[in-house]
Amino acid sequence: MVVAQHLSADGTPFSDPTLYRSLVGALQYLTITWPDIAHAVNFVSQFLHSPTEDHFLVVKRILHYVKGTFHFGLHFRPFATPGALFAYSDADWAGCLNTRRSTSSYSIYLSDNLVSWSAKKQPTVSRSNCESEYRALAHTAAELL
Repeated sequence: MVVAQHLSADGTPFSDPTLYRSLVGALQYLTITWPDIAHAVNFVSQFLHSPTEDHFLVVKRILHYVKGTFHFGLHFRPFATPGALFAYSDADWAGCLNTRRSTSSYSIYLSDNLVSWSAKKQPTVSRSNCESEYRALAHTAAELL
């Protein structure tokens, strides 16, 4: 997904909302083993109630990415000694143009193996980038505990 792209609920309504919902549902299922599309799928899932032509173009872009990267996915590698635990988190401050809420995401690795990940919209509006990042970090810490 284009990093600087921000969609809103405004635009030309998509002619077949059932197709849109079906494709997004399939992509949500696919995020179980393809965490690299989790953020983009979370983004298009926010417009299931009234998709527009622009939203459908983003779904088509995700499908094109999936088609070209069948060799991607989760790969678990054995390790001889207990591995280190690494956690990464990030947030986009006021990324939703309609609600001004931020989206938080995190990924947790045990050695080189991805064991947990998430991308979701924060429940409240953050007043600053620092607050948005803090909430993302708190979400990651809660998952680790």
